[in-house]
Amino acid sequence: MTSHDSDRIDTLLQHTGQAPLDPVTGTGPVALPSYRTSTVRFASMDVLDHAQAAKQRGERVPTYGRVGLQTHEAMETLLCRLEGGERAFLAPSGMAAISMTLMALLSQGDHALVVDSVYGPVRYFHKTIQSRMGVAMDFVRGDLDSLKAALRPETRVLYLESPGSLLMEMLDMPALSRWAHEHGLTVVADNTWGSGYIYRPLTLGADVSVIAATKYIGGHSDLMLGAAVARDPALVGKLHETHYALGNTVSADDAWLALRGARTLGVRMRACAGNALEVCRWLDAQPQVSRIFFPAWPGDAGHALWQRDATGSNGLLSVAVDFDAAQVRRLIDSLRLFGIGYSWGGYESLVTQVEPSALASHGYWASVADARMKAGTVLRLHIGLEDPADLIADLTQAFETASRR
Repeated sequence: MTSHDSDRIDTLLQHTGQAPLDPVTGTGPVALPSYRTSTVRFASMDVLDHAQAAKQRGERVPTYGRVGLQTHEAMETLLCRLEGGERAFLAPSGMAAISMTLMALLSQGDHALVVDSVYGPVRYFHKTIQSRMGVAMDFVRGDLDSLKAALRPETRVLYLESPGSLLMEMLDMPALSRWAHEHGLTVVADNTWGSGYIYRPLTLGADVSVIAATKYIGGHSDLMLGAAVARDPALVGKLHETHYALGNTVSADDAWLALRGARTLGVRMRACAGNALEVCRWLDAQPQVSRIFFPAWPGDAGHALWQRDATGSNGLLSVAVDFDAAQVRRLIDSLRLFGIGYSWGGYESLVTQVEPSALASHGYWASVADARMKAGTVLRLHIGLEDPADLIADLTQAFETASRR
């Protein structure tokens, strides 16, 4: 896998955004408190004028409560360290970060290319908001030939996600980014899967990385949070204008929870990834399993790209099973340790069903999806921090229950 100093990142996760020591007493808390406020006070009009001038330059200077204080700034700094960016903008959810970013980069008459394997609600955002604002989007396959065929003179953005949201397709981020930049496009990548720890789109060529910190960064299924991270000053300025204009605010408590969760990001991701590989080995031996979608799995179509571009994995995978609809429902309902739920990235194991109709409604690569779906129904599993032997035992009894006619 690519060179990535995980030890250094693990150290940064522990020390970025620490509470400072009091200069008088020389003491201070280990954990930064949650600084909650609606109003920022200024010592004088000169201080206020200086803060306003700095804000106009795009600097992060708190002038009002919705911009946040030390807790928000610490979370933003940590995200920049993870992603390799210069500025991070917090949002109430991952989808809010996506919406804010696309609104910052696209105007009436503009066109965006979107790879089909992205998070499904991106299509809904286009259908309900951006199309009404005169912004066009084409959802296409993530290969250069398809992108070249869909390129327009008014194309401004290439939006992608790697691995893909449901079938975990790895994209050639460096190659796609090079092509996009040759045509003056801004590359936006959803990096919720990698969260800056195991995958870094900005290092691979993307211009903006968006993250649902709800998932692995928070890590405990108890907060909603999103972020957009950028390096280029011009892009930072565009994001700053739109972020401020939209008025999205994030609770200091949610930023504090995410900061706390990030301290154990590496430990949790490695544990979930190890558990997922054990589950994959069991799944691979089952006659009812026709395909495993997990980039870290040697049999996955994107394994070579994962080896080249990623520095690790996590617990998210999909699996095609040869069961009919009734059997799949029986399988899911009989699981005892896997909760039924849409999210992932927390400490717990989860399961959802991904039917062909769901892939079609999300606009997934039709020919690829059809080939992969012929063998059966796809389940998406998030493998959490439970003992993998217990998870395998639970899957064993569920598969047995589903197999009974």
